[in-house]
Amino acid sequence: MKVCRRKALALCLGYALLLLLAALNLLEYKWRREPRRCGEPPAAPRHHPPPPPPPPAGSRGPAGARRQLVYVFTTWRSGSSFFGELFNQNPEVFFLYEPVWHVWQKLYPGDAVSLQGAARDMLSSLYRCDLSVFQLYSTAGAGKNLTTLGIFGAATNKVICSSPLCPAYRKEVVGMVDDRVCKKCPPQRLSRFQEECHKYRTLVIKGVRVFDLAVLAPLMRDPTLDLKVIHLVRDPRAVASSRIKSRHGLIRESLQVVRSRDPHIHRMPFLDAGHKLGGKKEAGGGSDYHALGAMEVICSSMAKTLQTALHPPDWLQGNYMAVRYEDLVVEPIKTLRQVYGFVNLAVSPEMEKFALNMTSGPGYSSKPFVVSARNATQALSAWRTALSYQQIKQVEEYCQQPMALLGYERVGSPEEVKDLSRTLLRKPRL
Repeated sequence: MKVCRRKALALCLGYALLLLLAALNLLEYKWRREPRRCGEPPAAPRHHPPPPPPPPAGSRGPAGARRQLVYVFTTWRSGSSFFGELFNQNPEVFFLYEPVWHVWQKLYPGDAVSLQGAARDMLSSLYRCDLSVFQLYSTAGAGKNLTTLGIFGAATNKVICSSPLCPAYRKEVVGMVDDRVCKKCPPQRLSRFQEECHKYRTLVIKGVRVFDLAVLAPLMRDPTLDLKVIHLVRDPRAVASSRIKSRHGLIRESLQVVRSRDPHIHRMPFLDAGHKLGGKKEAGGGSDYHALGAMEVICSSMAKTLQTALHPPDWLQGNYMAVRYEDLVVEPIKTLRQVYGFVNLAVSPEMEKFALNMTSGPGYSSKPFVVSARNATQALSAWRTALSYQQIKQVEEYCQQPMALLGYERVGSPEEVKDLSRTLLRKPRL
């Protein structure tokens, strides 16, 4: 009996202790609860999970609209300055001209292939409107902050030369800007330029220093970016002719490209072994060892990109478009509409008029690196009178694969070159 009484007493004491603890917890809850009016929702708990991180800066444009990012993938002397103006002039586009130039200048004399990773990293930052990356590659000197006027191509950049950054022009008015006027614009901090970048739904970067489309694959796979590539191509013989004409302005770049050649490849020797920079040759063209030698690397890289485009991986499907310079200058309005449709831009009458006027000039400019109205027919055939037959065959040797894919016919004789009534264009395989 005594054992049963002790067990009953222990159970009663344990039960009483539980009631006491419950009462204390209830009192503590009442003391800590904040007073609120009838119908007011309860206060948030003290320890709540952190809010989700904001979307990346480059993934959304104004009013939460999906941003369209575009890279114009091309090489030197392919008509890219004119093609870039189709975006630079558009009031809805934030355009950057050759930003990777800063990488090549800062890391000179690195070869073209070794600089590809740094180029991609810069583009990744710029597509997120992080323009502070320019400061990393500034050549202004230690301790000096880069301004808008220190960015390569600033003197013709419509955003930099227009209101609100500069009173000289208005972005909504289509028309070429005078670089002499733009150079007088007040220099702005990069943070101010970055603020403008965030205002635009479409961001376009044009560059000649990315050699293989696969370099951009990590950016095109990135779900926070919506990156499309427009591959601007031109007849390699015309590219070589223009490179020779502007050889002095491209000498550093040509050296960097030639350094990237594979030393183990058996290649055709230079037909013009003397490669005198100022020598007068047949048909008035001066040969340049580096200008022509760079075509080997350029065309080899182009061939890789075109093969990737012919059999596109998942990250490239629907995000790649090839545009021939020849089609652009012959049918500017049609090509403009195709390009704008690809990147979801509306074609205005002002932009159509601009494209038409730029391909209906009185002649073919002899000044490289200057964008001006040009005669389309002369622009297409200029290389046929500027290059010697030996130079033409040398370029065709380097570039036979991309020429076949892009519809550029090879020539069989000097007479065929000079017969301007015969077109050397056919339908491309892309």
